[in-house]
Amino acid sequence: MAQASMPLARPTDTPDAPEAGSAPEAVALRPALFARYGALEQLRYDFPLVLVEDDGDGPVLQPLTQVMDAIVRQTAAPGPAGEALRQLVLRLEDAIRQRVAGGESDTLANLCRTCAADLLAASQEPPFGPTATNLDRAREALHVDGLVIDCDGATPKAVLAHAWKSVHAAKAKEFRKKIDGLILRLTDILKADFTRSDEAHTPAALESAIGASYGAAFDFHALSRVLSRGRAGEGLPKERERRIHWVLFVLRSQRFYGPGRSSERKPGQPEPHGFIFESCAAALDAFRERLPAVLEFVKALTIAELEIENKYRAELHDPVFERFDESDLSAEQLALLPASLVCLRDGRTDTAETVQAFEALASGLSIKVLIQTDDILGGTSPEPSRTAFGVGSARLAAMAMGLNSAYVFQASSAHLCRARERLIAGLRHDGPALFCVFSGAVETAPHVAPYLLAAAATESRAFPTFSYDPSAGPDWAARFDLTGNPQLTADWPLHRLEYQDQAMQRHGEEVAFSYIDFAACDRRYARFCQPGAEAEWGEDMVPASACLESTPEANGGRRPYVLTVGPDDELRRTVVDEKIIEAARRCNDAWRRLQELGGINNSHALRLLARERAVWEAEREREAPPPGAPEAAASAVPTVEPPAEAEVAEVAEPAAAGDGPWIEVSRCTTCNECTQINNRIFVYNDDMQAEIVDPDAGTYREMVEAAESCQVSIIHPGQPRNPDEPNLEDLIARAESFN
Repeated sequence: MAQASMPLARPTDTPDAPEAGSAPEAVALRPALFARYGALEQLRYDFPLVLVEDDGDGPVLQPLTQVMDAIVRQTAAPGPAGEALRQLVLRLEDAIRQRVAGGESDTLANLCRTCAADLLAASQEPPFGPTATNLDRAREALHVDGLVIDCDGATPKAVLAHAWKSVHAAKAKEFRKKIDGLILRLTDILKADFTRSDEAHTPAALESAIGASYGAAFDFHALSRVLSRGRAGEGLPKERERRIHWVLFVLRSQRFYGPGRSSERKPGQPEPHGFIFESCAAALDAFRERLPAVLEFVKALTIAELEIENKYRAELHDPVFERFDESDLSAEQLALLPASLVCLRDGRTDTAETVQAFEALASGLSIKVLIQTDDILGGTSPEPSRTAFGVGSARLAAMAMGLNSAYVFQASSAHLCRARERLIAGLRHDGPALFCVFSGAVETAPHVAPYLLAAAATESRAFPTFSYDPSAGPDWAARFDLTGNPQLTADWPLHRLEYQDQAMQRHGEEVAFSYIDFAACDRRYARFCQPGAEAEWGEDMVPASACLESTPEANGGRRPYVLTVGPDDELRRTVVDEKIIEAARRCNDAWRRLQELGGINNSHALRLLARERAVWEAEREREAPPPGAPEAAASAVPTVEPPAEAEVAEVAEPAAAGDGPWIEVSRCTTCNECTQINNRIFVYNDDMQAEIVDPDAGTYREMVEAAESCQVSIIHPGQPRNPDEPNLEDLIARAESFN
């Protein structure tokens, strides 16, 4: 969750506890940590997001901040000389962000043009002045374009559809290259046969081939007689010629992708098939309807490859292709065809669709299913809504992982950009894939921005980020990825909260951000939350996160609370009901199961470690010398040889000198971005400025993501310390602009 320096929260002067029956409307509660966020449109974070239009080689998603930072690095001179341009680009970015937050939808190039004109008009400078010159330089350095979107209810589908189109375009490019090559080579076979035919040697055909301008220089009748006498052999068998013509017709008329250079679409020819659907039933029906065309195309493709190699034998292959059906389709052949994308949305799709979604995933077809969840809490009634997926999407994700062939990806809208590599990997996966995305656009929490609520869902473990890639390796360690969640080894992330009291004295404490904080945002759960003023605070109150490991009886009557703020940003201790505490326990249990799948706090490993430790301690006690035998004790101490110099150097120098990560500490703004990603690598010093204390306490990916998230670009990742870390080539390329 993005962090920013905002006004401190203050304890309230008077109680805000509403009267019975009016709790949901009385106070719009938010977690106290949200007091740092006033207006998101004034902060630099992952949104607005640019849906980049390119040829598929670059990133399909880029935060506006990264695009503008790249412009600054490319155009602004270092030091004071480039400060005017840097400030102008930041103002341009702010103007774009304000427009997008206001609901305007347009491409980045158009927004830059419009906002640049506004800035120029506001400067009141004459044409071709310094502002106009700097704006022109900034716009010339803009090398990406695409629709700019904010984080709202439309974000998951917009992102998935855009990423799918990018993957589809890259796949179409490879498809056309293959099919056009086959068409050209088959056409060459027919052309070569035509040149040996009687028709090609007629005077009219020869004159047409040579051209009318040279007609006076040739006797085409004499040339025809000579060529006819010198022609050797017979042409293609009529059966083979008909077969090649049929193959060419099928390859040129396919409707799975748009036509290529060798298969131009003829007037009146049907448009290519669509592959984006609103239901799994529609996607499966479309597959069944198009199956005859798929079989015909695959048959033509196979025959084309045989004919080009002159390996087609009618007596052998004709019976095979006469019996050819869907059971003969190979995974490699199906991988050539486009994947279908099904977009399902909470509140607009019947929950029965989840059953059909599982059937689609179990079919093994290349169907990508997006389940957009807008409400993961659900109502307080035990009966679920008929049009709400809720936590059902998490159950479907667990079921899909059990299929072993389906790619599974889960993330909130706030983390889609940071997890874009895993999202693209799922779309490229040859088999089925499930994408569960929480949008944050909850109608029952209108006082919290969708981005904040989506980020809070991940932060509170209510909707963790993870992926399962069945093609990544043979075991869970290779397939399951839990990175992207804050403070992976902890039950709940801890954050520093600073506030001032009635006497204007500054205070600070570490608070856990749990499922309870997330639930407190929802007005449906307001009746289970009792906010209390400072005057009502007592010794019998205890942070709710401390009560989750014990039963209500073991708590000894202590009242569990979370720190919240209202519309006035004044601090409250909000006592929560056991109903929310119990839901938080279930959430924590689910998170611990995910941790085990990710190899964190694995119960089997911990039990084995405890057993081996007990055996080791028992053996040490048996081998220990009896009291009063110092010589025996001394002789029992093993002699340890000092490590070789090369080994010492290898341990002491995990990275090449000068290639290690570093931070421009003096420029740190205490934005918490890096500590959110890994608070063991990045730690605040006494001046509340980030330092790198242990570069080996995390991954190079986390180092690069911290550099990309830093609001002032002061983190320099250096070179990777672990040469075996996955995707190093891509990570090094991403880190290059920060080193």
